[in-house]
Amino acid sequence: MSAGLQERAARIRLLLMDVDGVLTDGCLYNVPGPDGQMHETKGFQAQDGIALQWLTWQNIQTGVISGRVSPATVTRAKQVGMTYVYQGHIEKLPILEEILQQSGIPLEEMAFAGDDLTDIPIMRRVGLAFAPANACAETKRVAHFVTTARGGAGAVREMAELLMRAQGSWANILKKYEVE
Repeated sequence: MSAGLQERAARIRLLLMDVDGVLTDGCLYNVPGPDGQMHETKGFQAQDGIALQWLTWQNIQTGVISGRVSPATVTRAKQVGMTYVYQGHIEKLPILEEILQQSGIPLEEMAFAGDDLTDIPIMRRVGLAFAPANACAETKRVAHFVTTARGGAGAVREMAELLMRAQGSWANILKKYEVE
């Protein structure tokens, strides 16, 4: 990790993310419900989920700002202990401003992970911008760090580990699980 990336990551107290393409692989599944109506769902990666829980143990808050509305996202956010859940917002800057006011965390202590053009305005404002390997080229150019993993396939885990390593807490996680 470069010194500049290390410095940025060491300051982060809040990791915000897009959902589709970051926490998921971007695929949306329409399945029939018992009422015969189609219901949208999505798949979330287990290793991303536990990493988000570890971040909360290390006093790093998490949250999502998504353009789509999905009950699956609300359920996942509860499962992993997210602080902020905003859905149905393609224009994400007003939500960032709301979170900034609510949290009291300055922008330089926030990170954002995005994969598409709608995420770039936030990525340009926060202290650390992440993009998963599957992000569009324009988004990757704005990111301070592009993961080797794709969204929904461990990208968030990679981001979380980077934050914990930079803040010196990754060793605590390894010790807890008896990793030498």
